[in-house]
Parts: sequence; C-alpha cells; structure tokens
Amino acid sequence: MTLRAVVFDIGNVLIEWDPRHLYRQFFDDQDALMEDFLSTVCTPAWNLEMDRGRPWDEGVAALVAEHPDCAELIRAYHERWHDMVPGEIPGTPELLEELKARGVPLYALSNFSREKYLETRERYPSFDLFNGLVISGEVGLVKPDPALWRLLLERYGLDPAAALYIDDLAENCAVAEGLGMRTHQFSGAAKLRAELEALGVL
Repeated sequence: MTLRAVVFDIGNVLIEWDPRHLYRQFFDDQDALMEDFLSTVCTPAWNLEMDRGRPWDEGVAALVAEHPDCAELIRAYHERWHDMVPGEIPGTPELLEELKARGVPLYALSNFSREKYLETRERYPSFDLFNGLVISGEVGLVKPDPALWRLLLERYGLDPAAALYIDDLAENCAVAEGLGMRTHQFSGAAKLRAELEALGVL
C-alpha cells in the first residue's frame, strides 16, 4: 500500500533530550553519582508522571518532600529543563521540510508534558510542519500504551497500513507494528532518509 502519512516521535528523533546534559553541570566528572541520582531520585518513572499530565510544580514538590537533601537538584530538572535539550537532531528538520514540500502528511506522537511541549514548540519552528500532533500530557496517555496510537489514528483518520511510524525505542515500534503500522527505529537521519527513499516518498 502507498505510504500516505509519516508519524514522528519527538524526543531523540526531532530534538535531542537527555537529562545528563543538565546534570553533568552539577556532578562534574562524577558520572556514577549522576547515574545513581537519575535512577533513584529523578527517575524515568517520575518524569513519566509529568508526561502523563501531572503539573510540574506538584511533581517537584512531592519529590522534594521525599528527598529534601536533593531539593536543588530536583528543582533544576524543572527550572532548567531546556538545558536537557541542546537542539534538533541533525538532518531530521530537513527531512520534515522535504516531506512537507512533497505534500506528505506529517504527524507527531510523543511522550511530552504539556508545559514543556508548549515551551519547546516556541523554540523550534519544525513543529509547525506537522499536520497534527498527539502529546501525551494533553491526553493523559503515555507510550507504550497502544491507546495513544489508536487516538492518533482515530483523531486524524489515518490508515495504519499506509502510515510509517518513527521512534528511537524498539518497544514503541513494536506497539505500532502490532496496530498494523510500518515502523522505523530511528538511529540517525541518514538511515531514515534511505528508508524514505526506498518507500518512494523522497
């Protein structure tokens, strides 16, 4: 079937995101201590709460109450969040522009807190290239829940068999495949370009 839509993840596909960019400024060269902090205090599970829609002020206050000795570090996760996003992934914005110029409908599906999404969208004009977006923090669902993909497909009337889903995580690609979508596990814009060319959309 002809490809009629391309769906992009945002974090580490369109923009780079890694809390280590911020916390290296606090931990200097003590990587082991930094990793311990990110695995036991500001954990991925805690961050996912904000991606699901929890207000950042509430999430930070609750975590500070649990770890008062780490209050400054915890608050930095919220207050200096943009230090975790140094810029766009090289080559991806250009692919978006080329696909848009060819009339390919473009969509985004991302785990993203509503607050940080709105701030980040102001920084990067590439977001304006999407025909539609489903942001987890706005709908109260997070990957890898298949309901998030179903919401995207239903909201925009997409045929899963005619849509390519792009994500850097294998588990998310597996969910999309289970719903009948074609998938590409992102590992750089060059490989993605090659696949888009093979599919005939570039």
